[in-house]
Amino acid sequence: MAPRVLISDKLSPAAIQIFKDRGVEVDFQPDLGKDKDRLAAVIGDYDGLAIRSATKVTPKILANASRLKVIGRAGIGVDNVDLPAATAKGVIVMNTPFGNSITTAEHAIAMMFAVAREIPAADASTQGGKWEKNRFMGVEITSKTLGIIGCGNIGSIVAERAIGLKMRVIAFDPFLSPERAQDLGVEKVELDELFARADFITLHTPLTEKTRNVIDRQALFRMKKGVRIINCARGGLVDEAALREALDAGHVAGAGFDVFVTEPATENPLFGHPAVVCTPHLGAATTEAQENVALQVAEQMSEYLLRGAVSNAVNSPSITAEEAPRLRPFVALAEKLGSFAGQLTEAGVTAIRIEYEGLVAGMNTRALTSAAVTGLLKPQLADINMVSAPVIARERGVAIEEVLREAAETYDSVIRLTVTTGDVTRHVAGTVFADGKPRIIDIKGIEIEAAFGPSMLYVTNEDKPGYVGALGATLGAAGVNIATFNLGRAAEGGDAIAIVQIDGDIPDSVVAQVQALEHVKQARALRF
Repeated sequence: MAPRVLISDKLSPAAIQIFKDRGVEVDFQPDLGKDKDRLAAVIGDYDGLAIRSATKVTPKILANASRLKVIGRAGIGVDNVDLPAATAKGVIVMNTPFGNSITTAEHAIAMMFAVAREIPAADASTQGGKWEKNRFMGVEITSKTLGIIGCGNIGSIVAERAIGLKMRVIAFDPFLSPERAQDLGVEKVELDELFARADFITLHTPLTEKTRNVIDRQALFRMKKGVRIINCARGGLVDEAALREALDAGHVAGAGFDVFVTEPATENPLFGHPAVVCTPHLGAATTEAQENVALQVAEQMSEYLLRGAVSNAVNSPSITAEEAPRLRPFVALAEKLGSFAGQLTEAGVTAIRIEYEGLVAGMNTRALTSAAVTGLLKPQLADINMVSAPVIARERGVAIEEVLREAAETYDSVIRLTVTTGDVTRHVAGTVFADGKPRIIDIKGIEIEAAFGPSMLYVTNEDKPGYVGALGATLGAAGVNIATFNLGRAAEGGDAIAIVQIDGDIPDSVVAQVQALEHVKQARALRF
């Protein structure tokens, strides 16, 4: 029986034809995605679901998806899909990460011009029968400094266009290497310097816990007076109420926003200000971009449903059906080791070295390396997946090295991850035990055996009497329940490590209390 795909959002007719040409049955109902109850009622009849942003794939819908194997998102963002629920259901979620990059970059440039020359307000005035030539005194962008926050795929295209417009371009991106910055023709700077120097600021970074309100009230008033801010990336990167305050105070001269914290945005603190230009999330809204992502998602879904090929999956590595059972626990290990290092890394990564020892060296290490790089970069780049991770790392000039050794000294298989950031090198190693669960076995050359848990406290300290008791007492007093407590040390009285698995999330205030304990060098909350 031929697989069946439901298209519940508007999608190009060419994409529908791709499904048909490949032998996949298609049911095109472009308005169904807006009706969650109807979608939940019929989803059980389909093997695939192709969507854009209007369809919200909730746990209720997935609970009824008895046949569903794959969800294809025509676009990059998958925040309208409940990923944990899809993963638990065994449904692969694919996106099309590069199909609308040029379109979004061009929209950011267009918004910059619109804000600089007050084009929307001038148009409304002129078409209203006025001739207010002296009212709309804009600014040139030539020779101005453009600050780019996030210089990945879209940000680098914006940089290229801006340099062509004779702007000076500076960029903040923890994963942008000096070599890549040089190739792009941009100057890599820290965020505070970007705020101080930029005449225009444009954001091109995903929304993560680290990037949420990256431009807050404090940042706004550290910026150069007269700055203009463009956001065509994600709502929530800028504190909208604080920006309105800065606009009203005359500190910020203008803003162009295509994305908002709440969408559809029927009301917003920025609305009504004469120096603000707003569009309804049009970053990817061109004929070419819609066509590109639609064709790409149809190709990917067809390949998976008919041949089992997985590409651009955000919750599954690109591996064959034969490899999957043996490889899956090592994929989990590699991603968790990467996530462990990534959550401890603040500076830009310049090099990643992954060593495979023992039986794992004979497996599909390409998928494992992708998993490790995904885990490492995900704290900064939420939309990254196991297919796009190596490409994104190369774009940022990150060197990736694989080393294979047939023999392992202590365990049947070991994965060692070394991350270089400037002058700092971070090392962590792990293995998979007979129960199929990944374990940490080495951190910075210190032997330790610890299972990964959803919430963990990582502490480095001096090996001194009384420290362990003080740590336990601090957590107990704060009402934090310890699930497991693992210790390791280099030598008596030397450097030591504690990994504490916690029931539930550990509050930042408690982490600060641990950090303040005598003999503690570093305390960080980690989540997996």
